Amino acid sequence: MAFVERRLDGHVATVTLSRPDALNAISGDVAVELSGELLSAGADPDAWVVVLAAAGEKAFCVGADLKERNRLDDAGWLHNRVLMRGMFDSLRALPQPTIASVFGHALGGGFELALNCDLIVASEDAIFGLPETRVGIVPGGAGTQLLSRKVGPGLAKELIFTNRRVSAEEAYEMGLANRVVPREQLDDATAALAAEILRSSPVGNREAKAAIDRGLDLPLEAALDLEDLAWRRAVASEDRREGIAAFNEKRDPEWTGR
Repeated sequence: MAFVERRLDGHVATVTLSRPDALNAISGDVAVELSGELLSAGADPDAWVVVLAAAGEKAFCVGADLKERNRLDDAGWLHNRVLMRGMFDSLRALPQPTIASVFGHALGGGFELALNCDLIVASEDAIFGLPETRVGIVPGGAGTQLLSRKVGPGLAKELIFTNRRVSAEEAYEMGLANRVVPREQLDDATAALAAEILRSSPVGNREAKAAIDRGLDLPLEAALDLEDLAWRRAVASEDRREGIAAFNEKRDPEWTGR
């Protein structure tokens, strides 16, 4: 049984968690399957934007499968950790812009999946939270690091220490969600954002993403050197030549992603 589905529509790859009967909880098998589909999407030259979506009505993802974890011994927990870490690393390593399309509950690892994406489109009923410390563990999908970078360490600590859940509107106000829409508009709003991104050069977007992500924790001058390298790689691309030509010819560019 497949727990993850991947499809390519034009230049948008959609990777969908498909375990709605378990509220898309992440078991070891789900982690392995999701890692593989993400790596495949990342390597696809025709995929210029990657959307992370979920099946079902109640939850984007409620996090790790705690029923499975209840059966694990200490060695099993450590093995499961390797699978989970690899899944989150695979998502964060995607060179393309990534969008999480979130509805319902996004808790624990589900919230972290969204945090590991570049952008979040949330339905009005979305609820975000990191409840790990309530069961004696720590957010381990980059939650402690990404949340603190997005909202600041003080608020991140409050949310993690208290397990406070955050509505979609509050997530938007915090800068966590980029767009909040009614539930019935979620798919269309996600597709519209992806289409907006596709108007820009896929080479330019990849290089800009790499410069931002890799420069975040560097001193400014070192980060500017990264930006310069990204600029030089983009300038050497076919997309740069097409983009400048299209601008001067007053037409839409025809990107190749090269």
